[in-house]
Amino acid sequence: MPPDVPTATYRLQLSAGFGFDAAADLVPYLKALGVSHLYASPFLKARAGSAHGYDIVDHDALNPELGGEAAFARLSQALARADLGLILDFVPNHVGIGGADNAWWLDVLEWGIDSPHAASFDIDWDAPSSRGRILLPILGRPYGEALEGGEIVLKYAASEGSFSAWYHQHRLPIRPDLYPHLVRTLVAAAGAEQTAAGQRLLEIAAGHRVRTREDAVALKGAVAGSPEAADLIERGLEAYRPKAGGSAGVRALHRLLERQHYRVAHWRLAASEINYRRFFDINDLAGLRVEDPGTFAAVHHLLSRLLGEGRLHGVRIDHIDGLSDPIEYCRSLQSLITKARGAAEPPLYVVVEKILGDGEPMPELAGVAGTTGYEWLNVIAHLLVDARGLETLERYRRQVPGNDADFPEILLESKRIVLETLFAAELDMLVRRLARIAGGHWHSRDFTRAALEQALRLYLLHFPVYRTYVGPDRVSPVDRATIARAIGQARARRPGSEPVFDFLQAALTLDLIAPERSGYSRTRVREFATKVQQLTGPLMAKSLEDTACYRYLRLLAFNEVGGYPAAPALSIAEFHRRMAARASDAPFGMTATATHDTKRGEDARARLLALSELAEEWVEQVHAWGDANRRFVDRATGKPAPSPGHQYLLYQALLGAWPPAGPDASFVERMRAYAVKAARESKLETSWIDPDEAYERGLTAFVGGILDPKRSAAFLESFHALARRVALLGALNGLAQLTIKATIPGVPDFYQGTEFWDLSLVDPDNRRPVDFASRQTALAALAAEPDWQALQAGWEDGRIKLALTNRLLALRNAFASLFRNGDYAPVRVEGEHRDHVLAFARCRGREAVIVAVGRQFCRFTHDGREWPQAASWRASLVPSGFGSIKDLLVPGRSFAGNEISVADLFAPMPLAVLHAVPASHMASHCRQEAIRSGRTTGARSVCSGGRAESGVTSMPQARITPGRGCRRRP
Repeated sequence: MPPDVPTATYRLQLSAGFGFDAAADLVPYLKALGVSHLYASPFLKARAGSAHGYDIVDHDALNPELGGEAAFARLSQALARADLGLILDFVPNHVGIGGADNAWWLDVLEWGIDSPHAASFDIDWDAPSSRGRILLPILGRPYGEALEGGEIVLKYAASEGSFSAWYHQHRLPIRPDLYPHLVRTLVAAAGAEQTAAGQRLLEIAAGHRVRTREDAVALKGAVAGSPEAADLIERGLEAYRPKAGGSAGVRALHRLLERQHYRVAHWRLAASEINYRRFFDINDLAGLRVEDPGTFAAVHHLLSRLLGEGRLHGVRIDHIDGLSDPIEYCRSLQSLITKARGAAEPPLYVVVEKILGDGEPMPELAGVAGTTGYEWLNVIAHLLVDARGLETLERYRRQVPGNDADFPEILLESKRIVLETLFAAELDMLVRRLARIAGGHWHSRDFTRAALEQALRLYLLHFPVYRTYVGPDRVSPVDRATIARAIGQARARRPGSEPVFDFLQAALTLDLIAPERSGYSRTRVREFATKVQQLTGPLMAKSLEDTACYRYLRLLAFNEVGGYPAAPALSIAEFHRRMAARASDAPFGMTATATHDTKRGEDARARLLALSELAEEWVEQVHAWGDANRRFVDRATGKPAPSPGHQYLLYQALLGAWPPAGPDASFVERMRAYAVKAARESKLETSWIDPDEAYERGLTAFVGGILDPKRSAAFLESFHALARRVALLGALNGLAQLTIKATIPGVPDFYQGTEFWDLSLVDPDNRRPVDFASRQTALAALAAEPDWQALQAGWEDGRIKLALTNRLLALRNAFASLFRNGDYAPVRVEGEHRDHVLAFARCRGREAVIVAVGRQFCRFTHDGREWPQAASWRASLVPSGFGSIKDLLVPGRSFAGNEISVADLFAPMPLAVLHAVPASHMASHCRQEAIRSGRTTGARSVCSGGRAESGVTSMPQARITPGRGCRRRP
């Protein structure tokens, strides 16, 4: 059996072109690489042709495009033979709608609020603009134009006896209670009242009144079984189609559509009038109400079966912040898991996709080991960057025209734009709910809708994290403080409105209904607080990740999911503090450096971090390139395309993704696509909602011009020369990043293909097919003891990264207990270059693994021109208390004494992983660090292991307990 807590995970993106059988074929490679779990993208039945699997249309079926049940069985068998586990990326928050493939959604369209599935969707049936109907923003142009243009077509399905309006691929079922009238109209329009077929249909219409679903089934069956009905109905349908010289057909179809449980509309109405919760602003992903017991059971039925069959060994919960009550959801999930697997089974590995702000604590979620690791991606990046270079880059950013604003100002403006253009309907819904609460009590009835809207808007704009977790009669001190902070900042923007802000704060914290007889509706207040929490996450994501990250251009390496683009560099001391806390508090969450959602590949990011070491030279080069490439800037519309800001963004993106051999045609096309996406995300000169085609033509022409060797030979020569140096520095950063990820507390996650250099751009670029054959060949060719010198000489081909990945994973397997349950302690570094070396120990019992990695390599590489020479490092590790220290990467090498020269360690690579055993008469290094810092007692001692000795507490055992998150327990 695979371990209950993964040693390491490997994320695979499944699709029609890479299904269960392809994954099964890869299992031997994953086993040889050293991971313990395959971590799969969603594989339940999704929309046909889905490239990602998040648009699930049936939670109770495997995706047939991936091979269905038979192929999944083969994958399960392959994993079992290799003793590998399977983790599923599970999506409880939303489903794919539209089209004609989601039976639940189609039923709601057909039956409205009376559908048994209506409770499964988060629909605001009281929205004034829709009057008890669902707004369907599916039209590519205004409703009237689409109607008159014959794009909405009434059709009859003869096999079912059913009627639907169709807009391209979208099926819009007609209400069954209108069938009798519709049939009579069709018979008359076909001129068939006197025919046998017509009279038969008229009899059916007269004899069936549709009050129940059973009535509808009977009527449809009777129509379908009527001889010659199909031909007659087809002729009659002409009455609902536009004809030259008249509007009768258009009027008839319009009247029919107006009587449905939905309102068909232009896609632009979604922002202001949508009345169902979506995943972010994506209209064809509708939110699910898994807080409804029936919905929860149905959505999790297949998941429960796979767990009970032992074919799933972990779950990743997608977008947990979208749920109404994540805390209660996790309790329900744990109950389901226990019931499915049996109480005797070890806890299931569960992680959640949760974005934490810097310093934000993880909420207590039952049975959850931690997050998917975005916060640690950013911590590692902040450690590797050069602080002085960041200051230079920030000064230059402010010199770029249109880019002198502080980041908080940029974020606030981004949130304002997103709230107004993407989530206006959600804001309107919340204001209506808040006004209704206020109007129901004498104390607050005089608060105007305008005042309430302004207060709520300011609160949302100043809300600092993704969400709070206030639940029925539950508000934590952390959540209370977060709400108070946002209210305080909002209040400062609107002096004189204290009573309104007090009221809003009391509603959000549920203090409004704390008294037993408050006079306020408890249900309405709780629902309002819940709905606000479900909006703050999407608002932050679209504002920070998808807007501000494309506007603030200091260093794109920091512009990542879960990151804060204006964050400072992280000191080694602060890194040690965070890792020790993680080892104590949440040691089993994932550590990611690349995912399907990151803004760029992990090694592209590592390259950009190196710019902080070449900041002055970089600024000079950008100035020169700006002059050289001015001729490619399009000014035909009166504004430069690309803008100065987008030019600077493009130079950074190019540097991160630059191919070793220089750009080819496919790279140019990838960069063009990236340029357009980045510009649209920034929402400055162009956007997804209002694309400026002229600007985008200028943008793509600029990319093509500067990358054309016939027109830009001098620029390409200059850029390539710097790119080669940055590539070397980036490779060194990448190896350091990899080593840190694989050895710090947490479960290292490897995104598909990243065992070679990962220079990808944002999605969809990072979801391109992976050349696994070359990786399999390279892994098979690796010696049991890699020739690091030879690999270093050919570092550009990526084999050195593959070899290091393989070796580090082998060590994680060999020292599984130490890496899983071990403590973390700093190892002291002394000497002139001590700030260029990170060193720490992972300890358990009487042994330790010591890790040392270099950082900020510019001074050791002749500014990126040569591989660092070990002799140039003037520093020493001081791992006191060990009697035997052996090198785990370079066999046969060992060290003695309490001081190890970094010059001896960092050959042939500027990193080392050592196995250390304490001297028999001395406490281990970890124990000494704990004693030195005073952490020698209590349940969460950073330094502990084996039996309690010398006043040091015994090792806290790591386990997952229902009702709380994953923590160390004594």
